[in-house]
Amino acid sequence: RYGFAVGDAGEEAQVVVWMERHQVALYLSALAAGAVLGLTVPALRSLLEAAITPVLAALLYATFLGVPFNRLRAAFSDARFMTALLVVNFLAVPAVVLPLSWLVADEPGLLAGTLLVLLAPCVDYVMVFTRLAGGAWSRTLASSPVLMLVQALVLPLWLALAAGTSSSPGGGISWSPFVQAFLVMIALPLVLSVLTRQGAGSSSSVARCSQALAATSTSLMVPLMMVTLALVVASQVPQVVSRPDVVARVIPLFVAFALIMPAVGDAIGRLARQGREERLALAFSGVTRNSLVVLPLALSLSDSMKFIPIVVVTQTLVELIVMVIDVRLLPRLIR
Repeated sequence: RYGFAVGDAGEEAQVVVWMERHQVALYLSALAAGAVLGLTVPALRSLLEAAITPVLAALLYATFLGVPFNRLRAAFSDARFMTALLVVNFLAVPAVVLPLSWLVADEPGLLAGTLLVLLAPCVDYVMVFTRLAGGAWSRTLASSPVLMLVQALVLPLWLALAAGTSSSPGGGISWSPFVQAFLVMIALPLVLSVLTRQGAGSSSSVARCSQALAATSTSLMVPLMMVTLALVVASQVPQVVSRPDVVARVIPLFVAFALIMPAVGDAIGRLARQGREERLALAFSGVTRNSLVVLPLALSLSDSMKFIPIVVVTQTLVELIVMVIDVRLLPRLIR
């Protein structure tokens, strides 16, 4: 049906099963390889950083090829899940983050960086991790425009409130990175996946290509995630190791956040009478932050806030390690 022999299909299925079974080890290997590359060839940083967005877009395209689009309308219209998701990200997360941020309140750059990255929910690769863990990732996809819009509106307000002044870094946050990230990382892969499916009905060659892509979308998930993780680490690790004192102060804070939020997401899901898949989605959404979007914001801030990019990058590295573990751990804990 998909243009390859039964024997080839069986071998591919075995490879996919093997990759999914060993995905934690594969992701950790990708993180380690990225760290080695970034530390040994730091001159490649700008090139590797530029490659993150297209690789992430390809990852999401592969994810969207497996989307049952007939379920998206139902997912978007699920007011109870949407409300729980907003409560997790815009009420529960600030309630957890603000007390944790007191640990770095003496340094404005550390405080602003912590708030900037932890108060912004992820709208891109959270869907990939949620899917790998067996969560309701199509509901997360359906809610991504709402999450993007709300965080663009409330993030400057949270930063200004936390800093206690309207001249805080939050006052200079622009909409453009959020809009660009949504268009490139969400809208473009989603539209391409829809066009691929529609083209399958108008041309036999396109149909064969579409069917082959749909058949291999699952097998592409783990390799593309490995490439994404390696690129992020390789491009950012030199900056992190340049200031170990800053990293040492914020790592405990980020680890504490990552340990607290899955339980919070699960609890809110139970209160909202959500099923196991939906509670997994809420847990992953609570943990995963929008670092790939806020990093450009951090880099654009003034020199007086020079620690912000290091804080954002450190959170990204901590989160990637945690998420690799959570893909296997949370499905066992959330019943």
